[in-house]
Amino acid sequence: MVMKRLANDWRRLLIFGAGLGALFSASASVAQTPACDALSPKDRAAAAQAFETLHPYDECDQTFARCLSEKPPKPLVLRLASDVCRMVREGQTVLQIERALEKRERSLHPVGKRAVVSADSAMAAGDENAPVTVVVFACARCPFCKVVVSGLYREVTQGRLRGKARLVFRPFPIKDHPGSTEGGLALLAAARLGGFWPYLLHLYENFDTFCPKLLADWAAAVNLPREEFEQAMSDPGLRENLVASKQEGLRCGVKATPTLFIDGREYVYENQLPVMIDVLEEAAEAASAAQDTSR
Repeated sequence: MVMKRLANDWRRLLIFGAGLGALFSASASVAQTPACDALSPKDRAAAAQAFETLHPYDECDQTFARCLSEKPPKPLVLRLASDVCRMVREGQTVLQIERALEKRERSLHPVGKRAVVSADSAMAAGDENAPVTVVVFACARCPFCKVVVSGLYREVTQGRLRGKARLVFRPFPIKDHPGSTEGGLALLAAARLGGFWPYLLHLYENFDTFCPKLLADWAAAVNLPREEFEQAMSDPGLRENLVASKQEGLRCGVKATPTLFIDGREYVYENQLPVMIDVLEEAAEAASAAQDTSR
């Protein structure tokens, strides 16, 4: 009797394991995303559970598992499935993934009015006819800003977001960051002289050696006229512009840097540059599709 029960239990485990493996195989083989393909067997089982439970927020009304079985699956379903697999790999639970996807959706489809944010062309990068405009409020002395802003600049000028998104910088000095006011003024001075992005990138590249006494030297290093730069730095009107930029950010609800607005919608999803790029690609695809529909 004991041996028979053990045999039955072992048979049930084999059937369960085979069914679970088939479930994930059906979903992942259709998804064919690098994030899903790279999962360990344990994470594959967790992803299978997530796919059976969760729903994409657009393009398909069924669970991920059913949406992925379509031939072919919708592009957004594949994109979100890849994001689910990323979160599984990071150790997030199904509930955490569900809440995270809600934040992603809210970053692209918020309830209520969009924020009205200024867009100074002197501090803009990327194709001005791009379907998406992303405004970033950032501080000259914010360590995470140097990663996000520099990364987004590369993407909109020569990377995955080229022709898809336009990046606009808005200075938002953080009081607790020493040198943030001087750094913000230097950025506005560089913008006035037509050299904002070279100066900003140089400033962030030399983040760890920042010193207010070096700001004019850095202007000369990126071929800005030193004397005109110093004159701009001492202009009271420049300080007023910096205050106005921060006040605008506060009115829009900015509390920390970097804070992004995608076509006036505050980005509230994960602060990882690759994830931000993925969300901006999604926004660009949706905007392009909407333009095609309206023609």
